[in-house]
Amino acid sequence: MHPTSKFRLALLASIAILPSFLKRPCYRLFFGYRIGKRVRIGLSVIDAGECEIADDVRIGHLNVVIGVGSFSVGDHARIGHLNIIRGGEEVRLGRYSEIIRLNEINSIPDPVVVNPVEPRFTLGEGSVITASHKIDFTDRVEIGSRTILGGRNSSLWTHNRQRTRPILIGSRTYVGSEIRVAPGGVIPSRCIVGIGSVITGRLEGENQLIAGVPAKPIKHLNEEDRFLIDYKTRPDLPDDL
Repeated sequence: MHPTSKFRLALLASIAILPSFLKRPCYRLFFGYRIGKRVRIGLSVIDAGECEIADDVRIGHLNVVIGVGSFSVGDHARIGHLNIIRGGEEVRLGRYSEIIRLNEINSIPDPVVVNPVEPRFTLGEGSVITASHKIDFTDRVEIGSRTILGGRNSSLWTHNRQRTRPILIGSRTYVGSEIRVAPGGVIPSRCIVGIGSVITGRLEGENQLIAGVPAKPIKHLNEEDRFLIDYKTRPDLPDDL
């Protein structure tokens, strides 16, 4: 986790109220951030030891990125409003990815655990996190490309009281509302996870409907289901993603 002084926070808060065309040079001058072309940043605080934001990124209002070691955002990615991203060694958002609103992505600083931790969060290219989800990345969380964490109120936890295990979600997978993923949970690529499911371990096999408590594969996806997971996550998503 990147340490943050009161002076640094005060300076970041002062920069936050500036228009985007002034924010960009201030971030570059005072903090050494690498900010691309046509980046638009609303009334938000971005605090990271290292920061790289590629071209055409949009960051809305009242977002807080704080105490992150390395924060990188790929081109055309979007962060909506009222999101919190806190702590960890690295947060990486891929090209054309999107975090919409009211999400909390958090890593516990200096956790008391008996195993090594890797506090890194990766959101793949073209993937979407919708609204009101809680993601703990005290250990590694990886979400593949063109995956949707959909609906509301899902929770991903990498730690219990004294041990952590990473969470992995494959590519082109749709995860429904109010899902719980326990430490060590693995969701394969090209799957649909039903509402209210609880993932307690590693699930195997692509092209499946997953549901239940604890969750397990229920059936293979039919042609209509496969069309849904292959459909573009954003209208402007390039064909090569």
